[in-house]
Amino acid sequence: MQVTQAGTTAPTIQGQLELATFFNEGGLEALGGNLFLETAASGTAEKGAPGSEGFGRLLQGYTEASNVDSVSEITALIVAQRAYEMNSKVITSADQMLAATSQMKS
Repeated sequence: MQVTQAGTTAPTIQGQLELATFFNEGGLEALGGNLFLETAASGTAEKGAPGSEGFGRLLQGYTEASNVDSVSEITALIVAQRAYEMNSKVITSADQMLAATSQMKS
């Protein structure tokens, strides 16, 4: 990370951002708000510079994109809901037909 201090024209290096990976990411304890705590199950953090092998990259001016496409997920939910409704109607109709046939025998 470089900064330009008041009264100077050349930037100076003030530090290096690090990324951390874990042997078992599922073992991290979720604290909420995108915060996670290292546990014995997750293993210790392996730290490295962005762009190094096995670590991600940092890009300035970009925003994080979620791995979920909300439009396709809502569409899939609607399809599943309609399939459930149709199957429910089939079961109700079959139940009514069985009830009608059992009344005919009596």
